[in-house]
Amino acid sequence: MNLLAAIASFIKVVETGSIVGAAKNLGLSAAAVSQTINRLEEHLGARLLHRTTRSMALTESGALYYARVRRVAADLESAQMAISAGETELQGRLCIASTSAFGRHVLAPLIAGFAARHPRLRLELCTTDGKINHIQDGIDLSLRIKPQLEEGIVARKIASVPFVVCASPAYLERAGIPRSPEDLQRHACLAFRYPLDGRLLRWGFFREGEHYYVALNFTAISDDIDALTQMAIYGAGIARLAEFVAAPHVDSGRLIALLKHSHDSSQSCVEPLDIYACVQDRSALTAKVKAFMDYLTENLDKRWLSATIPITTANLHSLSAAH
Repeated sequence: MNLLAAIASFIKVVETGSIVGAAKNLGLSAAAVSQTINRLEEHLGARLLHRTTRSMALTESGALYYARVRRVAADLESAQMAISAGETELQGRLCIASTSAFGRHVLAPLIAGFAARHPRLRLELCTTDGKINHIQDGIDLSLRIKPQLEEGIVARKIASVPFVVCASPAYLERAGIPRSPEDLQRHACLAFRYPLDGRLLRWGFFREGEHYYVALNFTAISDDIDALTQMAIYGAGIARLAEFVAAPHVDSGRLIALLKHSHDSSQSCVEPLDIYACVQDRSALTAKVKAFMDYLTENLDKRWLSATIPITTANLHSLSAAH
């Protein structure tokens, strides 16, 4: 048995979630991949996968083995890249997971430029506000917000995106204009229900360096930020939207930005949306992942990057150490 080839097959099965998916990725038959996994399990003397006709999942031993051999595969890839004459010619699969809104409004428009720079890469963008598992879902890099962070991952803040509190001209004409966060309590506000755990995300503010929340009157709720945007445009109430969602509608006049930031420290400002780049562990910072993160720092709005530093293995921190 070619052990390295068997390990590569096992990794692909885990990344794609199926024998069939791995076979397509490797250019082999499903039967050949299945036999390879069987031989690998016999070689190890342990069951790596729970397999039925309808589903497949890692066993406890399989999850442990995958975590270790994935690092070996990454090291082998890095070694190959280091001695290759075409070192910058990245290839293979790169899977990026992101929150739905950030993926749709920010990452998706940037993908074309990165793909043109690295034509031999096969890019996959997974947008979700649910739980992200790098190992089980075959994710190389995830872009997360604070509610998605979990202990054990390696994370680094890469951007602080302003939130825009906004409403339609029709709503403001009808209900009046709030001048402070406290005024929002007398208005109809639109809440985002976070799909990960079902809670409503609170609206945070800063005043004189102190962080605080305001109790709000949420009259409409959605787990889709674009749906909340449409509610706001059509006069349902006041929304808190990330700048990359709100900006086109504010520029067109469909929405009006409220509680704008003032240089007066006694005035309240809206807490920003922090975005974190996350990998499973330091060995997962492959050449492909590093290239994409470098590309992000080049192409994200520079105002969002003002409080960040370039991402390297030296300044990526485990979550427990960074927070």
